Amino acid sequence: MIDRALLARCVAAYNIEVTDELYERLDIYARLLVEWNEKMNLTAITDPVGITVKHFADSLTAAPLLPAGAFSLLDVGTGAGFPGVPLALLRGDCRLTLLDSLQKRLTFLQAVCQETGVPVTLIHARAEEGGRQKHLREKFDVVTARAVAALPVLSEYCLPFAKVGGRFLALKGPDAEKEQAAAERAVNLLGGRVAQVESLRLPATDEPGVETMERRLVCIEKVRHTPPAYPRQSAKISKQPL
Repeated sequence: MIDRALLARCVAAYNIEVTDELYERLDIYARLLVEWNEKMNLTAITDPVGITVKHFADSLTAAPLLPAGAFSLLDVGTGAGFPGVPLALLRGDCRLTLLDSLQKRLTFLQAVCQETGVPVTLIHARAEEGGRQKHLREKFDVVTARAVAALPVLSEYCLPFAKVGGRFLALKGPDAEKEQAAAERAVNLLGGRVAQVESLRLPATDEPGVETMERRLVCIEKVRHTPPAYPRQSAKISKQPL
């Protein structure tokens, strides 16, 4: 279903090889996404090119910022599994946890992970609830989120999950620089430090008939423990960002 050659061209800049195994597992994922999307609203992007570029390639751009060796990854507000599942398909040493507030999405993701052979822990919770739970708080080497909220809000949802010495990777659109400036106080208060912001273009080269996306990858290092007062309740996070 997905275009292997297009995917390979999209991720070549990140030193990612699209092996037979990776392609086959991503193709299974794509087929399940389209099939299940007929029964529930998972994504507006269901065409093969869109899935290849806007879901899979976009998710895999975070791969160069993953740790060397085995690591734990929590994908917050995972939705249809992006970027967490593609990253775990690429990295067999990833211990994957997916968190979402809707059980039906987690049911879909359980099917995806079973069919593609990805060991996974599924958490049905809101991010601000999970971030206060002892077994989840500051337990993960990597925390990811894509298209969930503006960075000041997103940082409060995600940084409490990251270990000191870990990192939070936010996959954002072209306004990330503005969001970064607005999030500086929140990131510092929550124990983080912006390490880098990468500007990305997908696909990296012009592809006939393929819309180009401008993307930003924000890497926030966890340098101190998050104070116990955070995360706050959802309403306060949204109405009064840090």
